[in-house]
Amino acid sequence: MSRMERFRDVHEELNKQEAKTKKNPYSRKKQQIVEEDKWEEEVVYYEDNEYEDSTPPPQQKKQNGIFNQNKPKKVKKRKRRGCFGRLFFILTLFILFIGGSFVFGKIAGKVVDSTSEPEAFNGFTASNQANNILLIGNDSREGETARADTIMVLQLDGPAKKPKLVSFMRDTYVSIPGYGENKINASYAFGGAELVRQTLSQNFGIETKYYAVVDFQDFSKVIDTLFSGGVAIDAEKDMSTYLDVPITKGPQKMDGHTLLQYARFRMDEEGDFGRVRRQQQVMNAIFSQLKNPVNAIKLPYAAGKTLGFTATNLPTTFLLRNSLNILKGSSGIDRLTVPVENSWSYGESYEAGSVLLVDYEVNRQEIERFWGN
Repeated sequence: MSRMERFRDVHEELNKQEAKTKKNPYSRKKQQIVEEDKWEEEVVYYEDNEYEDSTPPPQQKKQNGIFNQNKPKKVKKRKRRGCFGRLFFILTLFILFIGGSFVFGKIAGKVVDSTSEPEAFNGFTASNQANNILLIGNDSREGETARADTIMVLQLDGPAKKPKLVSFMRDTYVSIPGYGENKINASYAFGGAELVRQTLSQNFGIETKYYAVVDFQDFSKVIDTLFSGGVAIDAEKDMSTYLDVPITKGPQKMDGHTLLQYARFRMDEEGDFGRVRRQQQVMNAIFSQLKNPVNAIKLPYAAGKTLGFTATNLPTTFLLRNSLNILKGSSGIDRLTVPVENSWSYGESYEAGSVLLVDYEVNRQEIERFWGN
């Protein structure tokens, strides 16, 4: 059959259908759809067989005056775009919530009368490309020079991609650039966070990019902001006899003031060794409590308010980039105390009194192994 003959047959079929439609106006709309589909099929067929003289497909059966096309339903793309649009809208709201909560919290924190002041800090990235954070607990008292009661280095973006914490015994005997030999915590009294950074670099090969100094007067505010219901911790011993807060042995929840007293306790035979261990325990408890969904929702505001309390050069973008690594700490953070075991001995110094004499090379190697260099 030639191309013109096939084209004529189609016209005759359509004329018959039009006649039926006139008799039954109700089916006009349905018939229009059939006609459009029929024309589309024929055009496609002719295009595919433009140079061939083959027999067209057999006539399809009619059912109630309408061709039974048995064509699959088409998915409306507009619905798919609508789904992605709603998802994008929800994601945008979520980001705005996080950013807004963080900024609002930071403003609220700065309004509070914090005793911490920003410092000049010339930090460097470590050899393993980590931007370590120097954490200093500042025990400032009116009329006295501020002292670093706590010195720690926190690594978030190292090879392990999870929080790692190194704590330094404050009686560790070190060489302080420009001031000679003394206890490591004296470096903060002599030159602030920047001199502590230089001291750690010179004696232990640790480079820090950022710093955060929290005065103990602000520590309780930080904890109460982050965890309004208190921090769950398993106290090592009963300390009620020595402190003005009721700390008994065993699991309990501590508010900011109580947690501070627990972390600073040293009136036992372990002295500074026990205190450093408890400080690490407190840090671990804080990270662990972040896995609570309620705390996770409050975290942006609390983190902003905490930075408002804190003297720091820590950028917001760094915290956002490492938010997943921070949450990994909810299952526990790796901890190391310097000097490490079997690398120190007791000694005496005219300037500093009782000190810990350390093997610097052994401790350097252990720190590098701990970081995963």
